[in-house]
Amino acid sequence: MASLISACTTPSGLPGRGTGTSPSSVPGADKGYRLEAARHLYARNASRIYPGKLPPMLYAIGVLQVDIDRNGRVQRLHWIRAPRHAPEVVAEIERTVRSAAPYPVPHGLARVSYTDTWLWDESGRFQLDTLSEGQN
Repeated sequence: MASLISACTTPSGLPGRGTGTSPSSVPGADKGYRLEAARHLYARNASRIYPGKLPPMLYAIGVLQVDIDRNGRVQRLHWIRAPRHAPEVVAEIERTVRSAAPYPVPHGLARVSYTDTWLWDESGRFQLDTLSEGQN
């Protein structure tokens, strides 16, 4: 299920002509940047990553779109699927994403939007679907 949810992606932008604020679609940019961003988040939160395969029942699953500007700063967070039963998880994911800035610079792009699925265990540890080790 997490793989299906993570398939929701948003096209990324190229620097626009003229002002540099109007993005164009770049096929595949979301997927490549998503991997960079996931590795960045894991490096910043090493003690919070769930080791090994996740248990069969997770406390929360959320799908979050993150917009990053040309300097690696978070510009916007947009929940595609928020774990409404766990508002504390929503708040903690948002705090985690914002505190990990600056992100890797999206080379050649004015901004990039990427989407990842957060797999949250009841212990408060997590994996991102992009780097998940699967579930039991």
